Amino acid sequence: MVGGVDAGAVPFNPDGWGPSDSGTTTADAANNNLPQNVPFAPFSRSEKLGRIADWTRNFNNAARSKNPSDSVFDFSNDDSFPASADDDSSFRLVDGKPPPKPRFGPKWRFQQQRQLPQRRDEEVEAKRREAEKERARRDRQYHQNRSNANQTRREAAVFKSSVDIQPEWNMLDQIPFSAFSKLSFSVPEPPEDLHLCGALEFYDRSYDRSYDRVAPKNERRLERFKNRNFFKVTTTDDPVIRRLANEDQATVFATDAILSTLMCAPRSVYSWDIVVQRVGNKLFFDKRDGSQLDFLSVHETSQEPLPEAKDDINSAYSLGVEAAFINQNFSQQVLIREGDKVTFDEPNPFANEGEEVASVAYRYRRWKLDDDMYLVARCEVQSVVEVNKQRSFLTLNALNEFDPKYSGLDWRRKLETQRGAVLATELKNNANKLAKWTSQALLAGADMMKLGYVSRVHPRDHFNHVILSVVGYKPREFAAQINLNTSNMWGIVKSIVDLCMK
Repeated sequence: MVGGVDAGAVPFNPDGWGPSDSGTTTADAANNNLPQNVPFAPFSRSEKLGRIADWTRNFNNAARSKNPSDSVFDFSNDDSFPASADDDSSFRLVDGKPPPKPRFGPKWRFQQQRQLPQRRDEEVEAKRREAEKERARRDRQYHQNRSNANQTRREAAVFKSSVDIQPEWNMLDQIPFSAFSKLSFSVPEPPEDLHLCGALEFYDRSYDRSYDRVAPKNERRLERFKNRNFFKVTTTDDPVIRRLANEDQATVFATDAILSTLMCAPRSVYSWDIVVQRVGNKLFFDKRDGSQLDFLSVHETSQEPLPEAKDDINSAYSLGVEAAFINQNFSQQVLIREGDKVTFDEPNPFANEGEEVASVAYRYRRWKLDDDMYLVARCEVQSVVEVNKQRSFLTLNALNEFDPKYSGLDWRRKLETQRGAVLATELKNNANKLAKWTSQALLAGADMMKLGYVSRVHPRDHFNHVILSVVGYKPREFAAQINLNTSNMWGIVKSIVDLCMK
């Protein structure tokens, strides 16, 4: 037999829903058998409870809700529940995910740099100590030939003047190199070709890197051409220029080597001098016998000075002589010997009959500087190549590596993978030399300039060399790459000509 359950008496509220406002007294609770003094137990938010609806109250924000009927279930803004806001403010989300585990592998050190600042500081400190050791080693090497062996820091090299300045000479004018950078002058292009002398041999394209025949991994030995004669004739000793001067073909006469020295003067560091002779209304730019212009500078613009002892194989003088011989031999080795030659109307003006001369052509070109002023220059090209049945003139020059410790880059290891870094280092250490080669190629109207990378067989052997690579550049594109402005080049020449014609 199942007994009934007494639910108790439910009071009637005639005014609305729920119990009456007057509440239930103790007597009523006793009469209705209601429990007394029962504490309120708050429910947990995780429990699923039903909703309580109050259809008699008005909700102010009912229009903002997507479903206005939901407002009857919302008691968050009701003053009858003051504790609801406090309960919500005390509620926080807690991240229960476990912390990430460290990864121990080849990339762990780089992925955990922020978590291990001490390890990073140790690496920086180790690199700094290695740099200090390397600098100290270079200091000892540079100072081994100096009288003061206890000197701990290098002093800035003081370069001697290229000419002995006599006390009775009067200084007429002084031009700072900074003033040259603001000059600009444009000449009509292209210039006029007056004469073309000499003979050219064809370029051996097997030396190009595109053929993958000359690379650091299969280097070629640099040969010596003792039987071929090279000529470094100054302006006034040139018979063709003398003939042109007698014919009043121009007012100013020079060579490409002299003009390039003037055009790139702001980049020069070593001392040099040029002799300017004025004969009537004509100017002749000459060089002295045995001038610095006959040699090639090495590491001229480098921050690391070279040894000062002249008999040292790495001194500026020794490297200049070595670079000149390398450049001459390289310009003849990359040619197709005993093959066809391109001969011009006039022979080499400096060679005797039957004499074996190097492959070179002299282009005597004329530029217009003013309405009644013209400039004639003797320009050189060393080779010719035929592409698509068209002949193109080439200039051939070689960069030489004497000791990787000075430049910081080993060409045998870096040329194949970091050719751009090697060229950038050479542009920093030999900015003047590369600018002069580029300006000479522009003056000669060469279609391509070939740069060879030549290194010593051993850093202490300055007689034997190898060709590591050969790269070609278009002169105008390379000039833009090294920030060589042709208008500024001609502006320097025009200003010096005007100064000498006063």
